Amino acid sequence: MRQNPAQPSRAARLGKRGEDIASDYLLSRGYEVIDRNWRCSAGEIDIVARQDHSLVVVEVKARSSLSAGHPFEAITAVKLARLRALAGLWCAAQSEAFASVRIDAIAVLMPGGRPATVEHLTGVWR
Repeated sequence: MRQNPAQPSRAARLGKRGEDIASDYLLSRGYEVIDRNWRCSAGEIDIVARQDHSLVVVEVKARSSLSAGHPFEAITAVKLARLRALAGLWCAAQSEAFASVRIDAIAVLMPGGRPATVEHLTGVWR
């Protein structure tokens, strides 16, 4: 069965919902979300946020279950290297300077019929 290209896939809908939850989570903890789904030819940053004078690049992994492993397991060394490069590209495209830059990871688990849970790892890379 082919999916209608105008309709996002189940995985895309899950990812978007996870990013929405992660963004709300960050806002509730005093972060300022300054960009979402920033794209360039090298890839995409899910969320760019500010915490005080620090730039925080956030990778969000959302899952409906742990059957394929914990969401953090999907963040490989290759993915972290790409995020480091993307953070530099994002900064180069801005006029504002930041005192520091770090990469955080947020896992959102959304089991059917139950509230989502959020785990936040700060400083996966600084």
